[in-house]
Amino acid sequence: MFAFWKTAHVLSAAVIFGTGLGIAFFTWFGSRAALRERDIGALRLVLRYTVVADAWFTAPAVAFQAASGALLVERMGWPQLSAWTIAVWALFIFAGVCWLPVLRIQVLLSRAAQGAASVDALPAPFHRLFRWWVALGVPAFAAVIAIYWLMVAKPLSLT
Repeated sequence: MFAFWKTAHVLSAAVIFGTGLGIAFFTWFGSRAALRERDIGALRLVLRYTVVADAWFTAPAVAFQAASGALLVERMGWPQLSAWTIAVWALFIFAGVCWLPVLRIQVLLSRAAQGAASVDALPAPFHRLFRWWVALGVPAFAAVIAIYWLMVAKPLSLT
């Protein structure tokens, strides 16, 4: 049963990393192309599927990651307050603190695009919100990469 949980934990980490990278790529390049081409329909589609992808894939994987991580730490007999576990949880929480506003921003961007008659009619805060989306997404993604490094290298004490 331990191998099942460990495998599921690794797979959920891969989903978080893969969907995070994929959604960022799709949203960044799709939105930029739609804005450049002044195609409100394409922008609506990109932003709607951005919200859907995070809701269907990333959010459940994040919830599972936390639960399976806590379970694995307990099953392996690692202390909850070792330098390693504290570092992993701190990065996980940091990524979440960045990611939760990103989710809200994605919904706001999608709603703004849905409500705009054209690219020129997008509300004034749209572009500022998009910059915030990037500014919060980059450190969240960096934290996920750092967690992967901690998982693989185990550079900190587990005692």
